[in-house]
Amino acid sequence: MDLKLTGRTALVTGASKGIGLGVAQWLAKEGVNVVMVSRSGDLLTREADAIRKSSQVNVQTIAADLSDAKAREKVFAAFPDVDILVNNAGAVPGGTIEQVDEAAWRAGWDLKIFGYIGMTRLYISRMKARQKGVILNIIGAGGEKLTYGYIAGSAGNASLMAFTRAMGGTTPNFGVRVLGINPGPVETERVEYLARQRAATAGDESKWRDSFSKMPFGRPATVDEVAATAVFLVSDLSGYTSGTIVTIDGGMTHAGALP
Repeated sequence: MDLKLTGRTALVTGASKGIGLGVAQWLAKEGVNVVMVSRSGDLLTREADAIRKSSQVNVQTIAADLSDAKAREKVFAAFPDVDILVNNAGAVPGGTIEQVDEAAWRAGWDLKIFGYIGMTRLYISRMKARQKGVILNIIGAGGEKLTYGYIAGSAGNASLMAFTRAMGGTTPNFGVRVLGINPGPVETERVEYLARQRAATAGDESKWRDSFSKMPFGRPATVDEVAATAVFLVSDLSGYTSGTIVTIDGGMTHAGALP
């Protein structure tokens, strides 16, 4: 299927690993020139080199901590003209309100919530002037299935969902689409780390995969399943989609909703 993306340029944040890396790889396969952004400069360089070897596209990198407004401005100044912005950087800490202190809460929100908003603020004006562009926010199913044990993440993701829908409901007026993806558990390094922690607490770290057994299909989603959806959503074949958030969680959010 030709997604009609060849020759465009996408900027992907949090692109050194996990979903961000997967999205960058899939975009490159579709002929998209990619700008990869991450705090991990060395890892970013290595992964960019691998993409260059496998895809005939222009791949550029910039190391930046997007929790810092000046760093966001540096990225924008270096790469102001992109067709696609994928906001993906950041992970909000888990825990109850008693467990997540103010410093940790603010640090998580500065990178993810305010990072997404800040990057959108910078790029939306340029896209609006060009009457063309797509902004995709990788948010998280924690914004739909609200839990006390993930209070900072649930509240933050819910706010990004509202932000995405409010933006995406109006931006078609000037030729721009804003939309989102809510992944549930995805088999990334972070999910494996957390699973190993739970298994170790239970007494046997080697059984870390056992915690996946009750998930839909007996597993988390793969990075490719999320990345493939992301690439379709930013393509012209999804050109009438804006203000929409696609949940990829195997039905977990709605499990048990019906008798």
